[in-house]
Amino acid sequence: MDKSMHSLDQHFHLPHIREVSASRPLHWLKLGWGDMRDNLGASLTYGIFFAAVGYLILAYASGKPYLFTAAISGFFLVGPIAAAGLYEISRRHDAGEPASFGASLRGLTRHGDSLMYFGLFLAITLIAWERLSAILFALFYQGAVPELSNFARDVFLSGDYTHFVVAYLVVGGALAAVVFALSAIAIPMIMDRDIDAISAAMTSAKAVGVNLGAMAVWAALIVALVAIGFATMMIGMVVLLPLLGHATWHAYRDLVD
Repeated sequence: MDKSMHSLDQHFHLPHIREVSASRPLHWLKLGWGDMRDNLGASLTYGIFFAAVGYLILAYASGKPYLFTAAISGFFLVGPIAAAGLYEISRRHDAGEPASFGASLRGLTRHGDSLMYFGLFLAITLIAWERLSAILFALFYQGAVPELSNFARDVFLSGDYTHFVVAYLVVGGALAAVVFALSAIAIPMIMDRDIDAISAAMTSAKAVGVNLGAMAVWAALIVALVAIGFATMMIGMVVLLPLLGHATWHAYRDLVD
């Protein structure tokens, strides 16, 4: 463990993090599938609700390409807090407790303050990214904004807006990396333990730092599966969001003592 990880431990008294292999995320998906199968009704209720909300947001943003791309990116930013109910289903399932949709909603109130603070952080990050996205468009993109159906071809693939594409990917990628590190397992930890939002975020950052290979694979899997959900006009998200939510619970249980 490097000095930065030791520094986190000294300041926040963080729990021990286990080291896992780079292939471990596939096991988390397998366990997540089992949780979803055993709690299908409650899991799909969350999937249907958030897929519908996501579809409405994307439909609203469809005429504004910068807002549309920010909305897609924002889905990754708020996903950890949106899946809190799914973590509660998995927690109850592991403990042998009733894991209905209603029970999962009641479970959210147990650590309402920490969830609220973490949700506020993610919401502020989302708003900041939407503003940054608009600023990047204003600074680097001087042409007429194309129709959304031609946006990727005319802007990202044409080669005419290299500076814009590089700036957009660098800024967006850096922001996504920071948020992923702080939130990868923070919300499941809050649902499971009496811990504040900051300590949960620092534990998540520590887990990512100790397991860079596994967490890089996990991040790539999340991006790939969510991309499939978007490619199917949010229909695939009905299943994929619960799967990722339950799998994230098992990532937390696997990584944190």
